[in-house]
Amino acid sequence: MKNPKISRRDALKAAGGLLAGTAFSTRVLADAPPPEPVTPALIAAARKEGQVIHYTSTDLPVAEKLAKAFEAKYPGIAVRVERTGAERVFQRIGQEYSSNIHAVDVVNSSDAAHFIVWKRDGILAPYVPEDVAKYYPPEHRDIDGQFASWRVWLSIIAYNTNLVKAEDAPKSFADLLDPKWKGKIVKAHPGYSGTIMTATYQLQRDLGWSWFEQLARQNVMQVQSSADPPKKLDLGERAVMADGNEYNILQMKEAGRPVEPVYATEGSPMIIGPNGIFKGSPNPNAAKLFQSFCFSSEAQQLIIDIGGLRSVHPQTQEKAGRTPLKDIKTLKDDPVAVEQQSSAIKTRYTRIFRV
Repeated sequence: MKNPKISRRDALKAAGGLLAGTAFSTRVLADAPPPEPVTPALIAAARKEGQVIHYTSTDLPVAEKLAKAFEAKYPGIAVRVERTGAERVFQRIGQEYSSNIHAVDVVNSSDAAHFIVWKRDGILAPYVPEDVAKYYPPEHRDIDGQFASWRVWLSIIAYNTNLVKAEDAPKSFADLLDPKWKGKIVKAHPGYSGTIMTATYQLQRDLGWSWFEQLARQNVMQVQSSADPPKKLDLGERAVMADGNEYNILQMKEAGRPVEPVYATEGSPMIIGPNGIFKGSPNPNAAKLFQSFCFSSEAQQLIIDIGGLRSVHPQTQEKAGRTPLKDIKTLKDDPVAVEQQSSAIKTRYTRIFRV
C-alpha cells in the first residue's frame, strides 16, 4: 500500500465513503469497465497459471468447499485458501504491499471499509463479472467495478431450545432486559469482532446507549468473536445470545443442535463482505476466473446452502426452512459512521461492560 498506516477513517473520507444502508454508491455505474464473460481463452490462460491465491475471513469449511467446487469445474487450477480474521487479512496485505510483495489474487473481508482503503491506495484491479453486471443491485457493487458484495449475513438474537421454550423466548432486543434473563445471556465484543462492531454501531444508533447500560446489568457473559456466542449457546453455557453470526446458528440448527434464531422486532443488524481482485496479483487470469465463479449463481447458492449465508444474487433460492432475507426486518449499516465512531464505541462499550 502507498501508506499502510493510514487510518480507514481518512481513507473513507478521501474515497467518498459508502452510502448508509450498505450501499457502495448511488451514482450510475458509468466508471466501471464493461463486464467480462468467461471465455475459453480466459480458462486456458488461467490453467496455464495453475492456481489462485485466496485470502478470506470466511469460515474455513465454507471457503474450502467453495475452492473444491471451483477446482471441480475448472480442473487444473488449484485454489490456495489463506483463511484468517478480517483485521488480520487487512494487516497482512498492508505489510505485503508495503514490502512490494504481491502474493494475493482475490480477497474477501467481513469489513467493507477495507475495500475503500485498498481502492484509495490504488491496489485493487477493476473487473466486473457478468453476473455482477447483470444481476447485482447498484448498491452492492462498486462504481468503478473494483469490488461487490460477495456475502451478506446478520447479527441476531438466538436461544437454546433445551433451556428456553419457544413461547418464553425473547422476541426483541428490549425483551433481553427482562430480569428473567439475568445471568443467562452471552454476547461478543466490538473491540475484537468487526461484525459486532458493525452491530454495536447500529444498535446504539437505533436503540441508544441506554439499552447497553441496562443490558450490562444483566450479568452478561462477554466473549470475543461473533462465532463464540453460538458456541456457548450450543453447549448450554448460556440460554440466550444477544448477538452473534446468524450463519453459525443456521448451520447448528440444521445439524440438529438445540439452537433457534430470533429476528428482533426492532430489526437485525446487517453485515456485508465484499470480494475484490488485487493489481499485480501473481495469477491475474485465474483471479478473474475465480472472481467470476464466486459471483455466479452456482457459487452463491453454495454459500447459502452450505455456509448459512445470504446472497443478493436474484437467481439464488433461500434454503427451505430458513426465513427469507426479504421477510426479515434489518437495520441499516453505515461503514463511514462506523469508522468515524469505532474508537468512541469501543471506549464507551468497555466502560459500560467493564471488559
